Amino acid sequence: MRALLVVNHNATTTSGRTRDVLIHALRSDLKLDVAETQYRGHARDLARAASEDGTVDLVVALGGDGTVNEVVNGLLAHGPGEKVPRLAVVPGGSTNVFARALGLPNDPVEATGALLDALEHGRERPIGLGKAMTEGLPDRWFTFTAGLGFDAGVVGRVEEQRRAGRKSTHALYVGQALRHYVTQREQRRSGPVTLELPGHQDLPGLALTIVSNTSPWTFLGNRPVYPSPLASFDTDLDVFGITRMTAFGTARTIRQILRSYTPSGDGAPPAGPSGKHVVTYHDVRHFTLVSEEPAPFQVDGDHLGDRSRVSFTGVRRALRVIV
Repeated sequence: MRALLVVNHNATTTSGRTRDVLIHALRSDLKLDVAETQYRGHARDLARAASEDGTVDLVVALGGDGTVNEVVNGLLAHGPGEKVPRLAVVPGGSTNVFARALGLPNDPVEATGALLDALEHGRERPIGLGKAMTEGLPDRWFTFTAGLGFDAGVVGRVEEQRRAGRKSTHALYVGQALRHYVTQREQRRSGPVTLELPGHQDLPGLALTIVSNTSPWTFLGNRPVYPSPLASFDTDLDVFGITRMTAFGTARTIRQILRSYTPSGDGAPPAGPSGKHVVTYHDVRHFTLVSEEPAPFQVDGDHLGDRSRVSFTGVRRALRVIV
C-alpha cells in the first residue's frame, strides 16, 4: 500500500524523536512518503496532490485537529468518491477531538500501533462529514464541529493568544471563554444569529450556535463535553444553540454538557442539555445560520473570520477512515 504521511512539525505533543519512531514503524508496513507542512494550508495542498495523483492509497495525518481538517479538505477537493484515498490519523495536537471520537488512543505511539493493526486486519469505516458554505470562502469540510457566534469568538481569542506565543492548553481555552463571556454582555442578552431550517419557522436570537458532526464536541483534559450527545459520524448534523446566556442558565447548561453519558439499559437515547433558552436539533441535512452583523465563524477549531451567512450540509459516507 502506497501512503503519504503529512507531518505538522509544530504538533503540540510530538517531538522530533517521536516522529522518527512513528515513521520507522509505518515504513515497516507501508510504502511511505513523508512530507512536512511548511505553511498554513500546506497539509491541504499535499493531500489534494496525493488524491489527484491516483496512485496513493492512504494519507496519514500526524498532527492536531487543524492538520486533520486540512488533509480532509485536500482529499475531498473534488468531492467524495471511490478513488479518494483513505484517511488515517495519528494524534499530535493538544485535544485531538476527531481521533478520540473515532476511538483512537490519544497517545501517538499507541495510535500508530492501532493504525498498523487496523491495516493488517483491513479495518476501515465510512464516516459522514459536514460542509460549510459561505460567501467569500471556498466550501469547507469539517470533521467534528463548526460554529457561528460565541464559541467561534472564543476560538478567535485563543488564536490571538497563540500568535502572541501562548501555548495551546485547556486552561487557555477556559480563560478566554470566561473573558469572552464577560465582554460580550449585549450579545449574551440578545443574540444576533437566526437559524433557518427547511420546514421550520426561522429561529432568531441565538447567542451561541454549535454544529456537531460527532460527539463529544470537545474535551477538557480527559473529560468529554456533550452539547449534542446524539451526534454521530453515521448521521447528518446536530445543532445546539442558546438564545440567552444568563449567568445562572449558562452555569446550568455547562453542568449538563459536562455530565457523562452512558447507554441506558432500555436502549433509550441519552438526554441532551435542556432549558428555557436551549435549542437542539438532531440529524439535520441542510440549514443556514444568518447573523444580523458579521459574527465569528469557525470550523474544527480554526477561526475563519467574521461572516453574516453560513449554510451547512451533512454528507453521509463522505470519507473512508482506517480505524
